[in-house]
Amino acid sequence: MMQTYKDKTELIEAIKKTYRFYDNEFDGIKEDEKNRDAPGIDKTPSQNISYQLGWTGLLLRWESDEKGGIEVKTPTSEYKWNNLKGLYQSFYDQYGSYHLAEQRELLQKQVNEIIEWIESLDHETLFTPEQRQWATTPAKWPVWKWVHINTVAPFKNFRTQLRKWKKETGTD
Repeated sequence: MMQTYKDKTELIEAIKKTYRFYDNEFDGIKEDEKNRDAPGIDKTPSQNISYQLGWTGLLLRWESDEKGGIEVKTPTSEYKWNNLKGLYQSFYDQYGSYHLAEQRELLQKQVNEIIEWIESLDHETLFTPEQRQWATTPAKWPVWKWVHINTVAPFKNFRTQLRKWKKETGTD
């Protein structure tokens, strides 16, 4: 069952906490190890954070585009929901050449932008469905759910993947 939040403060605190734990998992991963595969782990550390950079970037872009009067096509105009593998590869291509420290810095910046954006929203916009065109899908999710599945949920899940990667590669 998906976690819920009573207000934006609770959501922001969850983002900050899970992000901090997630980011800390990158401590000790050397630059020359960031693209190393590990058995049973579907993403390298670089792919892991590139995935996060991609989704947090999309979340910010959807909001920015809608505010700017641009019609938003989710997930992107280039990729449909039935081609997420292609979308993920585009994230790896876009961010994979960055140093791990740069990837971490960029994700911190995007997380901060998401927090600032959430702080600017009123309760209704964040918690009532159909407040944003980009968030209005057949599922009728409110904005907070989109934020959760692109921040808190993967920060938790991918932290676990990073821990397994470190154990498998002997870098923990």
